[in-house]
Amino acid sequence: MQSIEKFNFAGKKAFVRVDFNVPLDENFNITDDTRMRAALPTLKKILAGGGSIIIGSHLGRPKGPSDKFSLKHILKHLSELLGVEVQFANDCMGKEAEEKAAALQPGEVLVIENLRFYGEEQGKPYGLADDATDEEKAAAKKAIKASQKEFAKKLASYADCYVNDAFGTAHRAHASTALMADSFDADHKMFGLLMEKEVAAVNKVMKDIKRPFTAIMGGSKVSSKIEIIENLLTKVDNLIIAGGMTYTFTKAQGGKIGNSICEEDKIDLALSLIKKAKENGVNLVLAVDAKIADDFSNDANTKFVNVNEIPDGWEGLDIGPKTEELFAKVIKESKTILWNGPTGVFEFENFTHGTKTVGEAIVEATKNGAFSLVGGGDSVAAVNKFGLANGVSYVSTGGGALLEAIEGKTLPGIAAIEK
Repeated sequence: MQSIEKFNFAGKKAFVRVDFNVPLDENFNITDDTRMRAALPTLKKILAGGGSIIIGSHLGRPKGPSDKFSLKHILKHLSELLGVEVQFANDCMGKEAEEKAAALQPGEVLVIENLRFYGEEQGKPYGLADDATDEEKAAAKKAIKASQKEFAKKLASYADCYVNDAFGTAHRAHASTALMADSFDADHKMFGLLMEKEVAAVNKVMKDIKRPFTAIMGGSKVSSKIEIIENLLTKVDNLIIAGGMTYTFTKAQGGKIGNSICEEDKIDLALSLIKKAKENGVNLVLAVDAKIADDFSNDANTKFVNVNEIPDGWEGLDIGPKTEELFAKVIKESKTILWNGPTGVFEFENFTHGTKTVGEAIVEATKNGAFSLVGGGDSVAAVNKFGLANGVSYVSTGGGALLEAIEGKTLPGIAAIEK
């Protein structure tokens, strides 16, 4: 497999698939440029090597062309970040994109318009009537899949080589993430520097395990984490269950959870996961106490109780001090750590302590030689909020992509480069 470190970009046009799906305010100002900054090492390496760049990305979830989701809004800031005047094509298909790509000189950068303005990018038939019959939907889907390959080939025709640096979309079998690579031989397609780091971090956690291996899984719903938990139960030594999932597991074991969030239809699943953990010799670590509130509000009345003794009218919004101590002890004794999901409603200042304690324990374990991977939107937001990001081994930029990798799934965007 080709490496971006070894490839000679001199005189070459590189199509770089990035994830510039950045948040914009009502005046189209970028409110968080983390994803753009993450791609800079790859972009600057290509330019420094004498290459030119055609940048492809999506922005938002448009259903056809829309000024609201135009990539023109990121041009000024991208130019500032790169230190070069970035050009723009008002389409990602058609004559303008083709001509501007062909005219690119070494050191120049072109951004083509939002790839998702075309249904072919995602393989979705835009413009299908809401009352379309099943037969019409099936025919439209078949047609769009056929045209998706042609769309990918057209994008590929703009460049001499292909670089995928969009880990955040690696789990999508889209034209620009999975199909474009087929138009390049093994020597002319590669991961970007960000993608390389992401793949290496996932492989270190899932394949190059130093034990004890501890995974901390938060989040509100067991249903959204079933496959992840089941896969982890074949790999980890310790599995800490936190967040809203806590109360489904608590109720499954006969506990009283008051008004706490609970998936009633997942009680049996929780019991089966408890059983599977025992069968696999996994230490399943569940909360023993909780910080509860009489309202879902930062200003609610609060108190600490045993997690299985929450009175009616109260709900668990964070772990309690005994659980903090329990979780921290397990984490600090670990050598490989995966964290996905907070311990409570850390958006409320009065319920941040548990999540912060877990983050601090991970930082301490990392200082003592553990490899720690933090991923998932809320976990990333938490380490950034508490100033802990620099104290962990790696913070992943991929939400859904990371979760699917943890589930053990093959990610199309990665497989397309590796094959």
